[in-house]
Amino acid sequence: MNTPIIRPILKKDNPHIAKAIRKVLVDLGVPKVGTAYADKVLDSLYEVYQKPRSVYFVIEKEGGIIGGAGIAQLDNYKGNVCELQKMYFLEDARGLGLGTKMIAICLEKAKDFMYDKCYLETMTYMEAAQKLYLKNEFEYIDSPMGNTGHYSCPVHMLKNL
Repeated sequence: MNTPIIRPILKKDNPHIAKAIRKVLVDLGVPKVGTAYADKVLDSLYEVYQKPRSVYFVIEKEGGIIGGAGIAQLDNYKGNVCELQKMYFLEDARGLGLGTKMIAICLEKAKDFMYDKCYLETMTYMEAAQKLYLKNEFEYIDSPMGNTGHYSCPVHMLKNL
């Protein structure tokens, strides 16, 4: 069994990570509107994360992309807050500790980029993800920050960096 590798996204990864994210969202029954599924940028994540203070990582296993996550400035928010974005793993990536590793790598980059806080949005029924976020010191907050366009994601969390 090859060990999965977490690495920065490459341009050639675009169609593979987009397909993986959409598959995870469909498998989890996530609405296609008001979530990452409808994001126009999903097919060009490499380009999206070329802006300053942003990065996206993919998980590669045996030549295939099985997950990813990124950090970028929180959209439509004036404060020094980043967002943990598009963190999704195909089934073969789950249960291997990759979520913990990915969050650690992303939060380390957020600190390198000098953000003060990290925000995220998720779905109510994504309980395993929420447990992982809580374990990594994210706390629930009452309302959304900024405007990500993900109005179908009712759970909002924040972590001081």
